[in-house]
Formats: sequence, C-alpha cells, structure tokens
Amino acid sequence: MTFEYIMIKGANSDIACVENLARLLKGLNAKVNLIPSNPVREHGIEPPNKLDILLFRDRLMKGGINVTLRKARGQDINAACGQLRLSYAKK
Repeated sequence: MTFEYIMIKGANSDIACVENLARLLKGLNAKVNLIPSNPVREHGIEPPNKLDILLFRDRLMKGGINVTLRKARGQDINAACGQLRLSYAKK
C-alpha cells in the first residue's frame, strides 16, 4: 500500500508528525511517497527545508517504513503541482 504524503512547512513536517505517521504505518507493509509541497505564495504554503525533509525521511526509514522522496519539478516556471492550478484559476 502506498501513501502520498505532502509535506508543508509548519503544518505536518515536524517531529511529532513523523512519529505519528511511523506509528500509524508500523506493520502495514506500507510505502510512503514523501512530496515536499511546492511554494504557493498566495496561500502561504512553503515546503520544509531540505534538512527537515531528510530527517523526516530518515525517521520513517528507521521505523521500518519504505520511503521514497519525490523530486520537485516545474517550480522554476510556476508549473509545479498547485502553482499551475492557481495560475489557471486566476484566468
């Protein structure tokens, strides 16, 4: 079973969140696809910093959870997930 987990700075990327997630998924033979959020300035959404993302990933892995970390793409042209939708909605 794969879980998509979008990491938002200040919302769900701290130590308490990773501990809860690891506890919930322990023993489920689950995989977590970590997705750092894309910046959406209009809504105050920012991704966690790189170190926090890596610490989150490492904590899940230490808890026996299979983890992948999605690479961000499209931010440089405001075409990343969330950014493109917002651009379209403004038209």
